[in-house]
Amino acid sequence: MIFNKDTAEKTAELLLQINAIKLNPENPFTWASGWKSPIYCDNRLILSFPSIRNYVRDEFAKNIEKQFGKPDVIAGVATGAIGIGILVAESLGLPFVYVRPEAKKHGRQNQVEGFLQKGQNVVVVEDLISTGNSSLMAVEALRNEGANIKGMAAIFTYGFNVAEENFKNANIDLYTLSNYENLLDLAVQKQYISEEQQSTLQEWNVSPSTWGQE
Repeated sequence: MIFNKDTAEKTAELLLQINAIKLNPENPFTWASGWKSPIYCDNRLILSFPSIRNYVRDEFAKNIEKQFGKPDVIAGVATGAIGIGILVAESLGLPFVYVRPEAKKHGRQNQVEGFLQKGQNVVVVEDLISTGNSSLMAVEALRNEGANIKGMAAIFTYGFNVAEENFKNANIDLYTLSNYENLLDLAVQKQYISEEQQSTLQEWNVSPSTWGQE
């Protein structure tokens, strides 16, 4: 679910402007999973554009507090959401921790890095949601440390049905600055893509694991 329509449209436009999101239905990308995709999203680019990262920071801070109430801690999911998560925590005047994909093999063998007390209210910040599996693994790691997860806030989601099911099953509320539907509408409006290309991109979103396969 998006925080609000205006933010969703503005965020989509900014991501397209800096090529954090690339749309190429005719020459699809190949994801690490092997899926063929007409879209590629790299939200790490946001950090290289001060005015845009500040916009994302401010929208996150404002909407997180409005939607979830002010938490005790902001948690970022490694590695893509560490940078923006720190900015959000700083804006809200809150402690920050981050969650590794798995526990370290040496030293203290932490999966959650930073100071976190049992019972603290945590909002998790993520850069991108596809299936939601890696994001929810971070939630599980935080819960294992005794955190009370208020919800998750992400920059962008592809809006896959499997992600919605995964978050529902994990009892986690997910809110995003923008999403796939608003991105496509804005991309057509601003002539990044044609209406025919929009149809192709919509088809992919229905069945991404099988799209483009002969």
